Amino acid sequence: MKYGIARTSLAIVLAVALWPASASVAANQTQQDSELPRYSISTLSTLGGTQGQADGINNKGWISGDANLPGDQTEHPTVWRDGVIIDLGTFGGPNGASGFSFKNDRGLIAGFAQTETPDPLGENWNLYCTFQESGAPPCNGTDLILGAFVSTDGVKIPLATLGGNNANAAAVNNRGQVVGWAETSTVDASCVAPQVLDIEAVIWDPWNHQVHELKPFPGDVVSGAVAINDFGQVVGASGNCAPVSPAIGAHAVLWQNGSVISLGSLGGAFSNVAYDINNRSQVVGLSDLPGDTTAHAFFWENGKMTDLGTLPGDSFSVAFAINIKGQVVGQSCDQNGNCRAFIWHDGVMTDLNALVSKSSSLYLYVANDINDLGEIVGQAVDPVRGTAPAFLATPTSAGEYSEAAAAQVGENAATKVKVVLPEKILRSLQRTGFRRFEVGPVAQE
Repeated sequence: MKYGIARTSLAIVLAVALWPASASVAANQTQQDSELPRYSISTLSTLGGTQGQADGINNKGWISGDANLPGDQTEHPTVWRDGVIIDLGTFGGPNGASGFSFKNDRGLIAGFAQTETPDPLGENWNLYCTFQESGAPPCNGTDLILGAFVSTDGVKIPLATLGGNNANAAAVNNRGQVVGWAETSTVDASCVAPQVLDIEAVIWDPWNHQVHELKPFPGDVVSGAVAINDFGQVVGASGNCAPVSPAIGAHAVLWQNGSVISLGSLGGAFSNVAYDINNRSQVVGLSDLPGDTTAHAFFWENGKMTDLGTLPGDSFSVAFAINIKGQVVGQSCDQNGNCRAFIWHDGVMTDLNALVSKSSSLYLYVANDINDLGEIVGQAVDPVRGTAPAFLATPTSAGEYSEAAAAQVGENAATKVKVVLPEKILRSLQRTGFRRFEVGPVAQE
């Protein structure tokens, strides 16, 4: 099949390639680029390892994500604040990560982390390790219970399940409402192994020690909440019981006013997931195309889902975040898994690499979040240093951007350099791989 129950993480990429553009494509791209700001790029520190990933950024410039410890065997949830990295720790297990989009300007951070307790049902919520390539080093802590949390001032507050063992917190709004998904106590014979228990989307009220269940779309069995705006509108997915993955999303959904609605699809039956919603009720995410052989990023507003397409030469895309201005960021990939970060604005998708100075050694292959100031975070590859750091892309006005740097940026649309990930990075990514709820094209089985 083309798409399995869970997909390979986009972090496990054998080669990151940029493609030569024809003169006409380059000219069109340059014209489109002129309508977008240029970006200065900075890398974010790790906890001693060679890799990190920035998953969210709020309007104060705080950045959430995860970073590797020395040796690149494990990774912890982190927050970068005023240039300083803070280790949020785990629940005693080796791995953890912060949630997805970071929309809370009070500093509340949603996340998930492993405990020291083995999962009695053998469910593996360390998604990426399950689908390692043959011969890759063993993963750390694949059989441990996963706990959800919300962090405030560096202190993690554990969040309850619905009677099951595992839970995952994905996002928190400015009202302090936390969303994610949690296992129930229901053993479901229809679940695809290794999943045993049903999973439901939830809203936690950690201050009153309450958890509220969000029912799946009618006809579906499980659900997961991925994002929430300040009006309490929640988006995510629902579908059949299987290991947590975008592929189980039969419906991209919106919960509001006590009910759930389907946002529709781009024609496919699976991998329909809403990843983010802004305060204008605009939603972005991922949806399979007819035949379920690939998927595209989508933009949804007022009942209409729009296919955002891909960057030239690509066949797959996913939109991870949207800000109040309607700017969308995500990732676009070709059929071989060669990927690059994008920004979509006013109907145009642009390679984020084409908007940064050519002097930067970083290659930006996934953009995970964008705040209302237009600052973008994600993960990059630095082939010169052999690292895969988290990055921050800051919009730079034309007056501050040198003429020489602007010329280099313009050349990026037409001059593409192939970058191959060093073996050290590949193996380390395969070993930990505990990062965000990512997706990617899978080779036919």
